[in-house]
Amino acid sequence: MKALRLSLLPRIIIAIALGIGLGLIVPDGVTRLFLTFNAIFSQFLDFAIPLIIVALVAEAIGSIGHSAGKMLLLTVAIAYGSTVFSGYLAYFTGNAIFPQLIEAGQVDQLQAGPEALTPYFTIAMPPVMGVMTALILAFVLGLGVAHLESTALKNVIIDVKDIVSGVIEKVIIPLLPLYILGIFMEMASSGKVVGVLMVFIKIIGVIFVLHIFLLLLQFTIAGLVQGKNPIRLLINMLPAYFTALGTASSAATIPVTLAQAKKNGVSDGVASFTVPLCATIHLAGSTLKIVSCALALILMRGGTYDLGMFTHFILLLGVTMVAAPGVPGGAIMAALAILQSILGFTVEEQALMISLYITMDSFGTACNVTGDGAIALVVDKLLGHKARPAQEGGEVRDRE
Repeated sequence: MKALRLSLLPRIIIAIALGIGLGLIVPDGVTRLFLTFNAIFSQFLDFAIPLIIVALVAEAIGSIGHSAGKMLLLTVAIAYGSTVFSGYLAYFTGNAIFPQLIEAGQVDQLQAGPEALTPYFTIAMPPVMGVMTALILAFVLGLGVAHLESTALKNVIIDVKDIVSGVIEKVIIPLLPLYILGIFMEMASSGKVVGVLMVFIKIIGVIFVLHIFLLLLQFTIAGLVQGKNPIRLLINMLPAYFTALGTASSAATIPVTLAQAKKNGVSDGVASFTVPLCATIHLAGSTLKIVSCALALILMRGGTYDLGMFTHFILLLGVTMVAAPGVPGGAIMAALAILQSILGFTVEEQALMISLYITMDSFGTACNVTGDGAIALVVDKLLGHKARPAQEGGEVRDRE
């Protein structure tokens, strides 16, 4: 019989449940074994994050840069604007609502106390460069690849990207459930997990409502620009939404997103260019989740923040998200660096961010790819293409 294979989301949910259950019954010595693994794994994450930024962002920027012209600039501008807008939407909504849902100092209570367990040992793995150095290097290499005729540097970057992607897919992602299991074991053993999870449930509910609002707004704008019914346009994109919901992958959903964008009347050339590009650079749903969760955790630890801090975070996050598509859990992995450098997140807070994000991963991806269809509609109209009527229904037809 074939071994039962679970996707990342079920494994994360099982890890959280097992962590809570085991943390309540196992001896402290067993919990400390998991904390020892977590300490080593977190050191490896710190080492890997700059490499992830350099490899994935440089390759993505290099590939984007090869396609010059008005369509590229227009698509990138709209996609980045949509991503940044979703970050501000999350910030202002969270700033208004979250203080009523969250008790200040919960994370401090989670981490504090003389009975807090510690790992048996850890192994230091200093990163080869800082986060900002990695991001600047990624831009320099990516832009260099885009403008050089030689393919030598391009091939090197692609090879490094493949290596780093393999590390993420074969090492980091498979071990994440075990890492999160250890985090929740420690939380359960300290007796503070229930209150934290209840806060998380409230936050997830708010984020889901924001996702729906964001999609309605995107297609309302697209409908006004195209002079079409926005609800029909959104309904036509539902196959892409549910495909992404099942795959949790923007890349895997590209064929369906492309077919549904064409069904909405987008010209073949514009759809074939904007949909794959937006799968790389447009992560409005992911940004909305990350900003919301980050703000929630700052409130939970009783920290301070302001609009300037989150403006810095949102603008840089919109660029960093280029590294995310094509790698399971890539968005939150790419964001860990600036969560630490700008918002000052600790290792445990980063682990909580991973748990929150993975819990909603499919919904964020679905929001991303569905919004790609709205961007394709806007770009098509702004480039002066004659609109074709949107087709009824949401079925995907085979196209050659």
